[in-house]
Amino acid sequence: MSLDGALHDFRDLVKMSEIDLAGAALAVARIEFPDLAPEPSLAKLDDLAARSGVSRMRDRRRALDRLRDFLFDAEGFSGNVNDYYDPRNSCLNDVLDRRLGIPITLSVLAMEVGRRAGLEIVGIGLPGHFCVGAPVEGELVVLDPFGGGRVLERAEAEAIASRAVGRPVELTDAHFAPAPKAQIVVRMLRNLQGIYARQEDWAKALAVIDRLLVVESDAPLHVRDRGTVLVKLGELHRGASEWERYLTQYPQARDAAAFKEELRRVRQTLAERN
Repeated sequence: MSLDGALHDFRDLVKMSEIDLAGAALAVARIEFPDLAPEPSLAKLDDLAARSGVSRMRDRRRALDRLRDFLFDAEGFSGNVNDYYDPRNSCLNDVLDRRLGIPITLSVLAMEVGRRAGLEIVGIGLPGHFCVGAPVEGELVVLDPFGGGRVLERAEAEAIASRAVGRPVELTDAHFAPAPKAQIVVRMLRNLQGIYARQEDWAKALAVIDRLLVVESDAPLHVRDRGTVLVKLGELHRGASEWERYLTQYPQARDAAAFKEELRRVRQTLAERN
């Protein structure tokens, strides 16, 4: 299917009243795997839930312990610490195949297998590190899928977040609020955007930004970044147009002066070509 078709399908999925998180994650993965059909991966999630045995357990804490033992011990899902920035780690289909991922895709895995097995598991977007939580008897039990599904106490979560962002972080109750599904999709896309920028794969970075604009159509950074990527791709007219839109809408942006200078250079280059 064409990239336009894939983008159209992504738009349909994230504009639903209730986002199908697994479906949206697999739609994101089509940036890396354009011909990906979601059905085999969805069937694998169904199979994992069925084999976990969780649905037959009435005790929610025991069921949660069973799920994390099943996924991260028996099935061997783990964090890819050796090649963290491999874009496949951000693709749910490949995570299901290779049993390797990053915090957010392993969290989506736990959420979606848990949901199919009757467990309520929510995403928790800590600074620099994504994890999950499950309400059990009035308490939120926080798990770190990237760390083998271990239970995180507040102090451990703060230490992980502090390492991730490179400065001390003091977590509040607000940090542990359930992340909306749209926010989870955005975070997955932002991860991929950074990965493709590191690789200088600007065509895929553009595909990521186009999807970010579907979810967050008014976000100024996506407009700015789209201009930057288009310029990297040599599409100077289109890139300049995006930068002009950014500067018109957000003239007081911190980087406005820098982008005015970049825009001036691009216009000069275009003028010299005529």
